[in-house]
Amino acid sequence: MSELQTKCDVIGYTLNGNRYLNITNRCTLRCAFCPKFNGEWTVRDHDLRLMRDPPIEKIIEAAGAPGDYKEIVFCGLGEPTMRLYTLIEAASHLRSRGARVRLNTDGLANLVYGRDVTSDLNNVVDSLSISLNAQDRDTYNRHCRPKLSGAYESVLDFARRARDFVPQITLTAVDGLPGVDIGACRKVADDIGVNFRHRVLGVVG
Repeated sequence: MSELQTKCDVIGYTLNGNRYLNITNRCTLRCAFCPKFNGEWTVRDHDLRLMRDPPIEKIIEAAGAPGDYKEIVFCGLGEPTMRLYTLIEAASHLRSRGARVRLNTDGLANLVYGRDVTSDLNNVVDSLSISLNAQDRDTYNRHCRPKLSGAYESVLDFARRARDFVPQITLTAVDGLPGVDIGACRKVADDIGVNFRHRVLGVVG
C-alpha cells in the first residue's frame, strides 16, 4: 500500500472513549470554518481525507468491538447522510451487536433526498447531533454556504420531525463565529424541544 493510501484511508478513529466512523468526505455544505476548506484534513492527528467512499464491510470492520466504546459515532469531515442507506445498514448491524449509535449531521437529508427520511432512523440511531450553527438564515448562509436553497429552514424541520424517531436530539452551534448568538441558538433548540450544546471555534473532535 502506498504512503498516500496509508494516510488517507482512515475510516475509524477513537476520541474520548467513542469510536468515530468517517464514511465520506462529500458534504451538502461548504462551511467557511470547516478545516478541510482551509487545507487541513486532520482531526487530533487523524488524517480523514478519503481516496474513495469505503464499502460497508470496511465501515463495520473499522468500528471494531462496540462494547469497547461509549458510542459509535458517524462523523468525519463529510456529511454521513450523503450515504444514508449505507449508514442505516451499518448502524443497524452495529446496534444489533450492542452499540449505542450517534449520528452527527448537518440536518439536510430531507432536502437532499426530497422526502422525510427521519422515520428511517427509527431503531437505528440512538442520538442525533445536528449542526444548527446560527440563530437565523442569513447568519447560517454566511458561514455554512449551503449548496441548496432553504437549507436553514430544512435543518429546523428535520430536528422537529426527528423527535418522533430518535430518543435524544441535540442542536449545536460554534461559539466564536462572527454574528453567531449562542444564547439565541439555545432558544431555537428550546423552542423545538431538543437539547443544545455549543462548540468552540477551532476545536475539532
